[in-house]
Amino acid sequence: QVQLVESGGGLVQPGGSLRLSCAASGFTFSSAVMSWYRQAPGKERELVAYITNYGGRNYADSVKGRFTISRDIFKHAVYLQMNSLKPEDTAVYYCNANYSGNRYWGQGTQVTVSS
Repeated sequence: QVQLVESGGGLVQPGGSLRLSCAASGFTFSSAVMSWYRQAPGKERELVAYITNYGGRNYADSVKGRFTISRDIFKHAVYLQMNSLKPEDTAVYYCNANYSGNRYWGQGTQVTVSS
């Protein structure tokens, strides 16, 4: 079955960096559009970034220039490099796979930006 397992979250000071990872299995990774979403307390889940199966990328305006999404076809993994983190980036970050008309979610990883 499809599995998405996130890791790399934690507590970081404003201006710091984190790299999130998502290990994928159970589907043809090279054919999926992979995304990162986040959900802050009391807010709706929002798209942070996505990367297509041919490498095209798109970002939410709030993270452009600070976050970078990438994927490793051989490791079946997708990453989110987050730099210049701000307190408003605090949220649970979710990995998402859009494959064959279905959407799959990981369990999420907490990112807290605070001094």
